[in-house]
Amino acid sequence: MDRVYLDHNATSPLRPPAREAMLSALAETGNASSVHREGQAARACVEKARAQVARLVGADPQAVVFTSGATEAIAAALSPELELSSRAVVCDVLLISAIEHPAVRAGGRFAPGKIEIIPVDGEGLLDLAALEIMLARHKSAGRRAFVSVMAANNETGVMQPLGEIAKLVHPVDGVFHVDAVQVVGRYPFDLETSGADLISISSHKLGGPQGAGAIIVRNAETRVPPLVRGGGQERGARAGTENVAAIAGFGAAAEAAALDVSVEAGRLAGLREKLERGIRTITSSAVIFSEPALRVPNTTCFAVPGMTAETALIAFDLEGVAVSSGSACSSGKVAASETLKAMKIDPALAKGGIRASTGWNTADADIVRFLEVFARVYTPAIKASRTRAA
Repeated sequence: MDRVYLDHNATSPLRPPAREAMLSALAETGNASSVHREGQAARACVEKARAQVARLVGADPQAVVFTSGATEAIAAALSPELELSSRAVVCDVLLISAIEHPAVRAGGRFAPGKIEIIPVDGEGLLDLAALEIMLARHKSAGRRAFVSVMAANNETGVMQPLGEIAKLVHPVDGVFHVDAVQVVGRYPFDLETSGADLISISSHKLGGPQGAGAIIVRNAETRVPPLVRGGGQERGARAGTENVAAIAGFGAAAEAAALDVSVEAGRLAGLREKLERGIRTITSSAVIFSEPALRVPNTTCFAVPGMTAETALIAFDLEGVAVSSGSACSSGKVAASETLKAMKIDPALAKGGIRASTGWNTADADIVRFLEVFARVYTPAIKASRTRAA
């Protein structure tokens, strides 16, 4: 029987148009910086992709800078010094939410002592009152704040009120960055209405290849200093020969995602409703995190009291279902979830957090299979969890 893949928040399978675009780009010989015909053919691939990615978020193509992925895009974007609409700006402090991705928690080019944490509530929503107080404190002390908040959480799917955040940040001359990795291509997102000055996105989260991402700024006159220095690629914003095939695949995936993002969001919401209703039918003790909040429609994070994530993940995998703990670390082991900790979830329950995330190729049959497997494994998983803890 075919495996069921419900881990799109980690990486989404490559879309056929992205594969085709990559194969076509790989057939080209030239370096995109070369002036000869071969080089210009490669350049055309890059610029086509730039326009495709820009359309996905309603941006100017000249405001898109390609990177090796979202981690690099975030590291570059979080800069104390930048040009905002051609105006030199220096930020003194970085404010990030308590549930940010490790790439944001690393702080980019801000010194560790310059990073402050904005608390969240029990659903994982940013505490707007706390942010307002923090911004006022820094403003009164003559400090400019750089605020970075994710659009949708990678573990729970909770979506932040970006417009409200922007209305707090901009009146005090702050800079607003959004990690839009988990929302773009899954839910309608527009750079202008988000209020963000710059965003970071990833190719492989929306069905493009791994190894490509982008910084997208509000306008072409907003620039961050290059993190990778050397040649003048990406109009001087990011040195290094472009990964033309990955960029071409990124563009094709962005175009495919943009074609029906509103319809797709509704379809994914329907799958999520079926999945969560099924979980509750199997066991009424299941807890779905951030359920009352607005969530990106492809994400469910849940736990069953007494069942640890590590034991459950193994059981699911042996049954042919790929899901994730929302806290899978780089070593592939299961670590404590910083998101659930920040939400003040009971540690015993948080240990059992399981994330199921759907995507462009998820079918109704995949949800049915997940629920069949869950019905079989959750009771033995609880027993095994108790044995391991003993």
